[in-house]
Amino acid sequence: MRSHFCGLVDEALIGQTVTLCGWADVARNLGGVCFIDLRDHKGIVQVVAEPSDAAGNAEVLAAAEQVGYEDCLRVTGTVRRRHSVNARIRTGQVEVVAERIEVLNKADPLPFHHHENPGEDIRLRYRYLDLRSPDMQRKMRTRTKLVAALRRWLDARGFQDIETPILTKATPEGARDFLVPARMHPGEFYALPQSPQLFKQILMMAGFDRYYQIARCFRDEALRADRQLEFTQLDMEFAWVSERDVQDTVEAMIRDVFREVVGVELADPFPRMTYAEAMRRYGSDKPDLRIALELVDVADLVKDCGFAVFAGPAREAGGRVAALRIPGGASMSRKQIDEYAAHAAKFGAKGLAWAKIGGNGEATSPIQKFFDASAFAALLSHVGAGNGDLVFFGAGRYSTVSDFMGAVRLKAGRDFGLVEDGWRPLWVTDFPMFEWDEETQRYVALHHPFTAPAVDDEADLRANAATAVSRGYDMVLNGNEIGGGSIRIHRSSMQSAVFDLLGIGREEAELKFGFLLEALRYGAPPHGGIAFGIDRIAALMAGTDSIRDVIAFPKTTSAQCLMTGAPSPIPDEQLAEVHVQVRPQD
Repeated sequence: MRSHFCGLVDEALIGQTVTLCGWADVARNLGGVCFIDLRDHKGIVQVVAEPSDAAGNAEVLAAAEQVGYEDCLRVTGTVRRRHSVNARIRTGQVEVVAERIEVLNKADPLPFHHHENPGEDIRLRYRYLDLRSPDMQRKMRTRTKLVAALRRWLDARGFQDIETPILTKATPEGARDFLVPARMHPGEFYALPQSPQLFKQILMMAGFDRYYQIARCFRDEALRADRQLEFTQLDMEFAWVSERDVQDTVEAMIRDVFREVVGVELADPFPRMTYAEAMRRYGSDKPDLRIALELVDVADLVKDCGFAVFAGPAREAGGRVAALRIPGGASMSRKQIDEYAAHAAKFGAKGLAWAKIGGNGEATSPIQKFFDASAFAALLSHVGAGNGDLVFFGAGRYSTVSDFMGAVRLKAGRDFGLVEDGWRPLWVTDFPMFEWDEETQRYVALHHPFTAPAVDDEADLRANAATAVSRGYDMVLNGNEIGGGSIRIHRSSMQSAVFDLLGIGREEAELKFGFLLEALRYGAPPHGGIAFGIDRIAALMAGTDSIRDVIAFPKTTSAQCLMTGAPSPIPDEQLAEVHVQVRPQD
């Protein structure tokens, strides 16, 4: 139907006849001359219909006068040089003088225009219109380039692309599984995979050595800007490797792919930081290194003060009192400070103390009365606070303080323009093996139950579970975890010990993971791997904060597809075929 793409018409085609197909991005009738900006996935070119003595020109002009926004057109015409150049577009040196205009499909009045910056709900309701916009076309092309570059890199280095099952068995986090009734097995269910984790480990035991897959994964959990019910990850696994083998390989891959797709040179090598250091300095296991602000521990300076909110945690083994200096923060009003306290409360803070240092060096703070003058001055000096600065203080359990002070750090960095330009990658290593869950009164795995501990002795692990370190590692970029992995447990006895520490009894372990425990007994090699979030990396490359902008048909934060109306009720007859009955809500 067409001879050329709209966005590729250039000066080399001047004098030639072209046939183009696309949508009318803009149509302007100037009284006897009509201009149409014709758009396809390659870009926009200007089409002009104008009076002349040529036969049939009146018909072309009449057709152009009837063209409306987003009409689907085919245009045949001659390329000529434009009188007024448009340097903002690739085709801005030329235009197409129309000799024939065909309306292939007249568009009804649209529910929104791309130029109006419509809300996300209406964009998702009419996603096919939203995806036509040049910006969304650019973002989706970035994703396509990313996946293609990853595949080329991995194929060239001997990785095998192997598909793993979509219908599988429920995981330990079963409450987050999507369940599929098994029609041929009444009362039994498949689960959609949260990741191909166990299958890729078994592939290493089967001798495939290097595996990858662009895998679709599913997790039934609350949504936000960087999370969806269904998502895509690059899954990788290696046999006969240590942590550094995996890290060096995938670091080179990410460097090469960023260079190819977006022309960015990342650091070589990536810096490394332990989990403990990241939490101490930044209050996050995925610190954004573009923000120079750091937390400062002040427990030793406040443990004997008269402010119980500080003194209590400062004396407790699991407590923390941390400070954050914000350069120029003294300009904040009390209302703005209260907004920071409300923000910290979302992350577990019961309060957020503060101190301002005026231009004359005088400190103002609601907690100042609990200190003598020299002790308070020493506290501010230890934090590095100077004239015009503001200091926030947080106190409580170590993990809670780290979380909310880390959130305050990020907000301050953005509010005060302290986020540097560029790309700051980082390896975070030496994660804790377990976390203690107060609600269930048991350990939970910080990564997953198949991550190997740093110690090689089961008795040592059992005796020191609270302080055990794992062989896990995350790749972080500009404050986003883009990849997470670990060396896996490759001995059945160690895997059983970990299950036991996680409160997964022998019977439950055999029921859920018997096939894995069995496979580990038949000469499983040391192995490890990593998974990268394709959606998150594509969003970073495309310069958007939301992964929904790089997913063709995403769900809303309420887990709905506004375009199709999913999820939706299922007729009783169809449910009966799969032996399911829906209980009415209480």
